Amino acid sequence: MSYRLYVRPLPLSAGSGEDPEALLYNWVLYDAGGDAQAQGSRDLRSTVEQTLSQNGLDDVLLAGLIPGDEALFCVADIPAKQSRFINQALPYAVEEQIAQDIDSVHLALGLHTQEGFRVAAIDRGRMAEWLELFSGWLHTRLDAIYPDAALLPVTEGGWSICLDGDNAMMVSDRGEWLSMQSANLGMFAHTLAAPSSEDVVVEVPVVVYGTETEFEEQQAVLGELMAPGRLSVRQESLALMPLELLAHAHHNHLCRPINLCQRDFSVSSGKASPLKPWKPLIAVAALWFVVQVTLEAGMGFYYQKQADELRQQAMSVYRASFPGDSRTHAGNVRRVVEGQLRMAGSDGPDASFVTLMKYTGQQYSQVANTGSVTFNSINYSQSRGELVVDVRAESYDRLSALRNGLAGQGLDAKIGSVVNESSGARGRLTVSGG
Repeated sequence: MSYRLYVRPLPLSAGSGEDPEALLYNWVLYDAGGDAQAQGSRDLRSTVEQTLSQNGLDDVLLAGLIPGDEALFCVADIPAKQSRFINQALPYAVEEQIAQDIDSVHLALGLHTQEGFRVAAIDRGRMAEWLELFSGWLHTRLDAIYPDAALLPVTEGGWSICLDGDNAMMVSDRGEWLSMQSANLGMFAHTLAAPSSEDVVVEVPVVVYGTETEFEEQQAVLGELMAPGRLSVRQESLALMPLELLAHAHHNHLCRPINLCQRDFSVSSGKASPLKPWKPLIAVAALWFVVQVTLEAGMGFYYQKQADELRQQAMSVYRASFPGDSRTHAGNVRRVVEGQLRMAGSDGPDASFVTLMKYTGQQYSQVANTGSVTFNSINYSQSRGELVVDVRAESYDRLSALRNGLAGQGLDAKIGSVVNESSGARGRLTVSGG
């Protein structure tokens, strides 16, 4: 079962200095069903960790809540849709809404609305301090850091306010959060009650959360909220501390907070991989694959070497028998030898006119299409043992194909006096015994 721990640090008391170990926390532990399994107020970190250990809990998701005034709410109107372009344009889109150097501010991206992207801005130095504060808790894994006011339940079309001692947390239906002193709520109420020139005057719903004790102590403030008349104020009593309201709203998706753990401060790399239990098996399979590939590659190299040696031996024998033949190589030696054997079987060492005409005619019938290759004249020199053919073709490639075919039969075929004309190419084909 998945558990989530909500932790909200209290301000350091006077005389405690800046020692993080002296910080006290309000906290609540939720299970996957949305039930609070444990909670505490004003406890040390060690107390919270000990509680998790006693209940046998591990890898609990931790959500840290920081004061709402630590992070500023902005809206970025960016037309891009790809996250890469959005992140590039984000600093320029909110620069005018932030009163400090934009390079010293960490920006976290929220949901996209009709107005634009919701953005949370926080000083980089402070964000690093908060990240360090919530990291490394025993039996937990940091999942998110939120401004506390952003976790209030959203009131449709209006505002939600939670009284928290001398302070008040507020959030609007557009996602904007604020934290201020409770004494200033009256001034804030007059701001809400004053509509702009473009607004239709309607009531603004406001839900105020607090304990009965706080309602009694803040009667004057509540009276100022209702005084303007345009606000429709409704009170919701809390039985316990405000943190439980925030945790309940977040667990039940009643709010739309922005997780500050993004980009440079992302904690996603710390999440457990679903493949972790299978890592030993994956390692064995990878090792077997490497061994198998290495073995196959080794056998391939061995057989390739054997084949190269056999080809070299064959060429050595051929070169010893035909030292003057420079055109034959390992790739065509078999075809050349077969042609020479056919010729030797037909006519012996010297090729006669009939033999040369037979092979030339065979290649002509294979190469020539209708009218593409023509013989204009044929001459035979018995003293030289050469057949000279004046041939015309539609292209030089046809002439070359005819010559290569004859060479493949073991004959010595050459093309000379080639002339390229508009109608094709003509040349003189000289064929003799190989």
